[in-house]
Parts: sequence; structure tokens; C-alpha cells
Amino acid sequence: MTRMAIVLLTLAAGAAAAVAAAGVSPWWCWAAVPLLLLGLLGAADLLQRRHSVLRNYPVLGHARFLLERIRPELQQYFIERNYDGRPFDRDVRTIVYERAKGTDAEQPYGTERDVYETGYEFLVPSMAPRPVPDTPPKVRIGGPDCTRPYDMALLNVSAMSFGSLSANAVLALNGGAAAGGFAHDTGEGGLSEYHLRPGGDLVWEIGTGYFGCRTPDGDFDPAEFADKAAHEHVKCVSLKLSQGAKPGIGGVLPGAKVNAEIARVRDVPEGQTVMSPPYHKVFSTPRELVRFIARMRELSGGKPTGFKLCVGSRRQFLAVCKAMLEEGTAPDFIVVDGGEGGTGAAPLEFADHVGAPLTEGLLTVHNALVGTGLRDRVRIGASGKIATGTDLVKRLVQGADYGNAARAMMFAVGCIQAQRCHTNTCPTGITTQDPWRARALDVRDKTPRVRRFQEATVASALQIMASMGVTDPAELRPHMLRRRIDPHTERSYDELYEWLEPGQLLVEPPAAWAVDWKTADPDRFTV
Repeated sequence: MTRMAIVLLTLAAGAAAAVAAAGVSPWWCWAAVPLLLLGLLGAADLLQRRHSVLRNYPVLGHARFLLERIRPELQQYFIERNYDGRPFDRDVRTIVYERAKGTDAEQPYGTERDVYETGYEFLVPSMAPRPVPDTPPKVRIGGPDCTRPYDMALLNVSAMSFGSLSANAVLALNGGAAAGGFAHDTGEGGLSEYHLRPGGDLVWEIGTGYFGCRTPDGDFDPAEFADKAAHEHVKCVSLKLSQGAKPGIGGVLPGAKVNAEIARVRDVPEGQTVMSPPYHKVFSTPRELVRFIARMRELSGGKPTGFKLCVGSRRQFLAVCKAMLEEGTAPDFIVVDGGEGGTGAAPLEFADHVGAPLTEGLLTVHNALVGTGLRDRVRIGASGKIATGTDLVKRLVQGADYGNAARAMMFAVGCIQAQRCHTNTCPTGITTQDPWRARALDVRDKTPRVRRFQEATVASALQIMASMGVTDPAELRPHMLRRRIDPHTERSYDELYEWLEPGQLLVEPPAAWAVDWKTADPDRFTV
């Protein structure tokens, strides 16, 4: 549409309005309104200087911005195939929805995936399958320094804070955990009444902001921590070093979002912007980290204590292992967050390119603990895109003892992957503090969906393991998971990766580990 056409359209609209004002014809009056509006819009487009598209294509150029706005929805519902969507494809979302609702989650007519594609992975079935256990196994969390161990389920709710999630979402997740007998990680946003009210088991996570146990100037408050950690629903406490979506950076909670309730939960001033630094004040060396974990366990009354991280430098993690050995103490658990994980918003560069993916992170942590003789006293949790029984079994093969799920649990309470979590405009009431939007999430309806999803996913994992000839996750071995490396070749995980023997780093480190082990310093985070 040319500028002259816009001028003519504007003149026509003005003439129509004048005729209608003179009372010649009511029909002209109604017709003049949209013409006048279009004319004004076109004139505004011509005069504005921000968008070149609108200056060259007034009125019609708005179609471009409209299509761009709804592109994610068009992509998800009309363009993507069932198996190639991101972050979670249609098949995965569907199986979570169906399990959460308690409906059939089976598929006819075979797989749609290309099983000869490079990177395709499959689990190895046995010629002698085993019966599926009647009762799902649990994982005992608690090393020799822990006096109140906890039996962790194979799949649990991963870290998501109140504030990031609505009150109704937290209530539904914790109610599901209470009904199903699994744990719910609070995230670093503090211990709210919505975590405590339903009665589910909690892993209380403490981040760099020390929300819920902080002094007025933002330091760790041991007295407040001890008081809250003593709550009967708090079964474990965890120190967050980093998260998969954005390892190595902090966070900002704008003052506009810090209402009275969030301020009370987080121990921060109402209405003021809150900064979470990228680093901890309570430690600056591997040795200080290990000592602080021991102090947290003591303050909590002997409850299992650990930390969460997205793995980066293997040398730095080995330094932490050396500190454990020298200090004679270790965390009871370590949660490995994969670089592909993350419910929160993050800079695109961090989400795409910073931090080890979960497979490499698990292999690093598992082998480092095995090689230093510490694996028997430290349990490993895996967090990062665990949504199906297959996902869970793969992570157990790769070195985890149990798994945590965040986005899959959000699907269970109704998330549609709109990817508006950071805008406060979540269409399903999950990641918003807008009361009108949050009311859409009915807690009574969504609570049993969380329980059913977790129960069905663990049952699926046990059924898969039974088909592999395994009844206990401890029997899983690396050769039971295979990956295609080209159209003609596939290899097992015991061939693709190096697996250390117990205590091997203390005796004779393998060549690939020797330099990192030698240079790892328990008194410095050496890059």
C-alpha cells in the first residue's frame, strides 16, 4: 500500500465522517468509523520513526508483527512434528498429560523416530525379563555424618520457587508429593506456607540470596535457618551453587513483584528490587564449601544435607572431592543440574551455551566420587528434562541414584509450554503472581494429577528395567544403554565413556584424569 493510497484513504474517511455528521445516512456513519480508524493508523505509521516496515507498508505492516507474536503457537500446533519440538516435543507432552489424567498413554503403529539417526539411544532388553516389583524402591539419603536419613523416591519435584510459581501451583505440587510419598524441592525463593500446608516432604533449597534465612544485609542467618530447618516437613536441606539454565549468574526480582507476601517469605523489604548475587558469601574455596555443608547439617539437627550445581570445570569438582577427603566429611547428596534444564528465564547465550549437559555432568560427578572412594556415602540426584520412564532409566544408568523433574511436573498441572514464564502472563496460572490468572489453576483438580504422573512414570521406569532383566536400579550397568554414532555403528556407554574404578584416582589416575587430579586444589577454585 503506497503513501498516496493512505492519503486518499484518510481523505475518504474524513469525508464519510462529515457526511454522517450531517445526518445524510446512518449507514455512512457506521462505515466511516473503521475507515477513519484505518486512516489514522496509516497516518501514525507514516509519521513514526521506530519501525521501518510500518513506514514503508503502513497498516499492512502490522500483519507482520501479529504473525510474529503468534509464531510460537503456530509452530507448536500446526508445524512441528510429534517428535521434533523444543524444549519438549509433542509426544513427551502428550504422555505427561495422559499419565497425569490417568488415561491411556500407549501409541499404535510403531515409532515415528528415525532409529538410524546419529545420536539415537536405546536401552538393551534382556532375553530373561524379570517381574516388575510391587513396591517402587527408594534411595536412602544420609552418609555417616547424618543422623536423620531420608528415603528418597526415584522421581521427585525439582526446584521451583514460590514467586516464580503461583501459590496454587505450589499447593498442587506439594499436595501431589504428599499423596504420592515423594519429595518437593522448594527452590531458592524461601519456605512458604504453600510448601508447608499440604504436608509433603520438602527439600529446602538455599541460594545465594539466602532467602528465608538471611540477615537484613543479605548474609546467612544461622539461627533462622536452624529454626526453619527443624520443621517436620523439611526432610533435607540443599545449598544451590548454580542451576542449569544460567550457571554462574545471579538474579534480579523487580521491586514491583515483591509484594507483602513474597517479602515475608524471602526476608526482604516490600516493594524493593532484590538482587541474588552470582556467588556465595559463606564460602570462597572448596574446603570452605565442604565445611559449610557440614555446618548446615549440624544446624538442621542432622538432616541430610547436600548441594546442587550445573557442572563446569572437572578440575574444580575434583578440588571439592579432595576437600572432602582432607576434611573427613562429605555432603549426603549432590544434585546435578543439566545445562539443558531450567524453568526460569535466562539469557539465551547461557541457556544455549554455558554449562555441561546432564549426561556429561552426571558422568563427571559419578566418576569423580567413585575415583576418590566417596561414592558409597554420597547419593546423586539428576535434574534436567526428565519426563518419561525412559529418561529416568537413562539417568540411572549414567550414574544417578534418583531423578528430579520440574517442567514435566508443570505439564502435570496444566502447563502448555507457552514459554511466557518470565512475563507474569502465564495462560495456565502456573508461573504468575496475577491473581486472576492464578485462579485458573484449580488445586483440587491438579493435585491428584501430580501424584498420578509421578506414580505412572516410576512404574514405567520399573517396567523398562524389568524388561532389561533388572529389579533394582543398583543393578543397571553402562553397557545397557547404547547410542548410534553413525548410520552403521552403535556403541554402549561403557565403550563410549571412561568409567573409573573405586579409589582409582588415589592410586593411579588414568591419563585422561591425571592433569586435572594433580592440579585440583582444595583451597582454590582453579580454572
